[in-house]
Amino acid sequence: MSVLPAEIFIDDDGKVKISKVCGQHGFYIDTYTFSDPELYEWAQKYSHAGKPIDNPRTEIKDGCPYDCGICPNHKSHTVLAIIDVTNRCNLECPICFANAATAGYVYEPLKNDIEKMIKNLRSNIPIPPPALQLSGGEPTVRGDLPELVRMAKDQGFRHVEVNTNGVRLANDLSYFKNLIKAGMDTVYLQFDGLDDNIYKITRGVPLYDVKMRVIENAREIGFESIVLVVTLVRGVNDHQIGGIVKFALENSDVIRCVNVQPVSITGRIDSKEREVMRINTTDFMKLVEEQTSRLVKVEDFFPVPSVIPISEAVGRLRSKGYVMFSTSPWCGVATFMVKTRSGEWVPITKLANVDKFFHTMEGVCHDVEGGHRIVARLRMLTALRHVKARFIKEVLWPVLKTGSYEALGRFMRRVVMVGCMHFMDPYNFDLERLERCVIHYGLPDGTIRPFCSVNTLHRLKVERAFSKPYDEWKKTIQR
Repeated sequence: MSVLPAEIFIDDDGKVKISKVCGQHGFYIDTYTFSDPELYEWAQKYSHAGKPIDNPRTEIKDGCPYDCGICPNHKSHTVLAIIDVTNRCNLECPICFANAATAGYVYEPLKNDIEKMIKNLRSNIPIPPPALQLSGGEPTVRGDLPELVRMAKDQGFRHVEVNTNGVRLANDLSYFKNLIKAGMDTVYLQFDGLDDNIYKITRGVPLYDVKMRVIENAREIGFESIVLVVTLVRGVNDHQIGGIVKFALENSDVIRCVNVQPVSITGRIDSKEREVMRINTTDFMKLVEEQTSRLVKVEDFFPVPSVIPISEAVGRLRSKGYVMFSTSPWCGVATFMVKTRSGEWVPITKLANVDKFFHTMEGVCHDVEGGHRIVARLRMLTALRHVKARFIKEVLWPVLKTGSYEALGRFMRRVVMVGCMHFMDPYNFDLERLERCVIHYGLPDGTIRPFCSVNTLHRLKVERAFSKPYDEWKKTIQR
């Protein structure tokens, strides 16, 4: 593995590309996550500096990404923590990057080891991560998963979600209930489309009925927080993005979010084949606009770090630190769909001038910095002139007034978020993006590493050090 100089440029076809030259493997060129030059420049306007943690776990010796752990060079703190509790799975998906059958070994940390990872993540200074995702593999193959959820809540994680294909939650209602009783806040449900032809390609088996049963089970037991997680593959399910968004709105009593993740490309594959497969954030935004008949338009989306002025303003006024979504502006986008009293779904941009609201919040931060707290509070009130009165009263004001996690939760239950997070692979890897990642894995070697570095560079080495060969593990369970 070598760190190479890279160039981001606009090619003759008017697309944003990233290129690099390797002395061993030759010239590489790939489409960047924002392929539209105008959208690339637009996203850059929302860049905000993050706040690193005060207690990095590794030192700077060899440079990024070799020192990953996280080192003092990392420019953001952890917002969402992830722990893979197993790499076993009850499916064998063709597009999966983490399962025991493919890897040839079983990685499944003991409960005590997971507790150490949880405590390590929560010891981040000055702002411990508030949210944890238990992932895999398929975490529900562990019978003790409810215990792990409870452990995470007991150690201070306010939000715990389970990343799942839904098979067990569809077929075992008591297990679903046990997870909720333990404190599970969200089901992060793999959801690639609205018909079985898609699942046969992406997952190897028909799963549409399984997804529907998870949603119906959630409805039956009063669980209101499912995120539909779409692995977006060109030519496979890119024609259904609009339908999935509409499906989420129609089932908003239990669905909180649609999170689209363009497929990461691994293995040796030439540039022409990659270009056929590659789909990116720009594509996602335009597909949503086309397939929802402009219910959601490109201009309704905002880059992830655009929300930082709100958390900074509320935090400084309350003299309290809040997590900052200080990713690279090209990592992802999102918007909120809000249901009006008449039952109509509208993007938040129809209820507020979002850019002017953000700009005023930046002014609040400057006022507090200058010691003018009263002026800052007055300025925060003036920010509300950019928001329609109904939306202020019913949804926004409780969040701004208290800044509490509970108020944010009530806000989220009134809306459906639609977003896209474009994770990197070896061909479009960008260290500037990596250094600002806010989604971090807790690992059994005591390190905390960014999502894209784990899945592109570090997973194999770390997991093999804490695993058993697959065949050996199979023999132990057959005895």
